[in-house]
Order: sequence, then structure tokens, then C-alpha cells
Amino acid sequence: MLGIQSWGKKKEGGGNEQSTDIISVWEGDSINITCSMKGSENEVGTYLTTSIRPVNVIYVSNQNTSYILPALANRIKYSKEGRNLRITLHNVQESDSNIYLCTKFIKKKGHHKKLNGKTTIVVVKAKTSGDVEQSPLYINSQQGQSVNITCTLKSSQEDEEIFLLKTHMQPESVLYVSSQNVSTIFPAFANRLEYSKQEKKIVITLHKLWKNDSDIYVCARVKNSSFLSVSRSGTMLLIKEVEQTDCSNSSSWGIYGLTIVAVLLFSVLIHCTLHRVNMKKYFQKRKPNAVYEDMSYSSRRNTLTRNNLYSTGN
Repeated sequence: MLGIQSWGKKKEGGGNEQSTDIISVWEGDSINITCSMKGSENEVGTYLTTSIRPVNVIYVSNQNTSYILPALANRIKYSKEGRNLRITLHNVQESDSNIYLCTKFIKKKGHHKKLNGKTTIVVVKAKTSGDVEQSPLYINSQQGQSVNITCTLKSSQEDEEIFLLKTHMQPESVLYVSSQNVSTIFPAFANRLEYSKQEKKIVITLHKLWKNDSDIYVCARVKNSSFLSVSRSGTMLLIKEVEQTDCSNSSSWGIYGLTIVAVLLFSVLIHCTLHRVNMKKYFQKRKPNAVYEDMSYSSRRNTLTRNNLYSTGN
């Protein structure tokens, strides 16, 4: 039986944590798996092994001697590229679906020490109907909503284990359910996933969806304790951003613009008011023109004098 610890995140001898890769292809395609090789004097060699029904797929020593699993001898090639070992598997079959683990052996103080490296989950989809059916084929949802993905097994086994994987845009593990119905929900959907299992069917509910959840989700099961059997099509999940978000943004910009206009109008009003007050004070405080007063007084005086002369003549 597969233990969840055997294909989670690993740490190499230097303490570097290795993430899990997921490769999803159709039958007949080719895949590449890359294992790190530091090339130090203490390094003995590198293995690529499977986690479901463990077997040694390939071993390459530091002296470039190698061993390849006979069943794969005519389909597997390898090459050293710098500090990496590149392994190519051609014409993949559904039975190649498995969890592959890179392992290094180093010699330390006369003893061999095993260091686990990168894990790669390989999902090979058969072109004919497989052992797992999945529905729906397509989901179009909005951010914040919830959706259901149903995995139906064509046959039931006592020791069956089930996975839900994201396989394309951002490949990662979503859910693992053991044969004892013990589950592991991976960080991408922590506190956002629920499931119910009844006989041959498992219904998985994904909550609080957001745009980065858009991907192709594939149900997989361990078949005959030897390899992964997967849904042929999977479920394409597309999450759209909520339209109200844009409206709220434009609304906030509108409010911001109106606020600016109001402030400008208020400033103009204050300026006009102050200007009017200053003009009023200017005219109130303006002194009379002395020259004008003198001329007015002289004119009136001359007129009075002439009137008196006429009256005297009479």
C-alpha cells in the first residue's frame, strides 16, 4: 500500500526541499524526468524508482555505468546534462502512470547513505475508456463560488487509493484518500475542500474558488497496487473574475473624481468671496481726491459770487 509520505515534499542532504512535479500526457507520447546529480566525489550514483509497487527503473553510477529495468529497456534513454540526469521514456503506456522518485547514494565515513530528491507524478491518459470516469467535463464558475467534481470507479477494491491532481497550468496535488478513508488535503486547497465517498463514487467539493484555481483536474486511483489509473478526460475548470470588482473600482474612481471637482469648486468659491471682500474694503478705505474737491469748491464759489453781482445791479 502506498504511504502518503513516500511522494510528498522531500529534502536532500543539503536540506534543500524538492517540490513535486506532475506530468500529464496521452498514451504514445514521450516524457522527461530530471534528477539532480551534484557530481561530488562522495556521490556513488542516482536511482529513479517508482513508489507504487517499488521497482528500480534506472540506475546511473558516477562512473557512468548504468542499469535499466528490462521491461523498459527499449523505451528508455538517459543523458547527463551538467549536474542533472535527464531520463526520457518513449511511447508511454497507461501502466507507466506512477509516482517516480529520484534517489541518490553517497559514501560517507565508509557507509552508503540514501538521499531522496525530486518526486514526479506521471499521469498517462488512455485513448480508450479507462478505469475511472469523471464528471463534469467542463465547469465555468466565478470567484468565490463552489463546484463539485465526481470521480466514479468502474470497479471497487478493498485497498484502493484515490487522488485528485491539477495537471496543466499549475500542476500539483489536491487530494489524497487512502484505502482506510484517511485523507490529505494539500496546501493549494487547505480549508477549501470537502469530499464524500460512497462505494464506487467520490464527490469532491472545492470552495472559495479564485482565478488561479483554473486548470484541468484529473481523478486517479491505484490499480491492482501497481500503477495509477486515471480519468481519460478530466475536468476543465475555468474561474472568471467577478464583474462587480471592476464596477467597484470604477465607482471608487468616480467618487474620487467628484471629490476633486467639489474641492476645486469650493476653492474657486472661497477665492471669489475673498476677492469681493477685498474690493469692498478697497472702495471703503479709498481717500477722496483733493484736487477734485478744490475744483468743485471753486466752481461753486464763483457761481455764488456772480449771482450776488446781478442782484446788486437790480
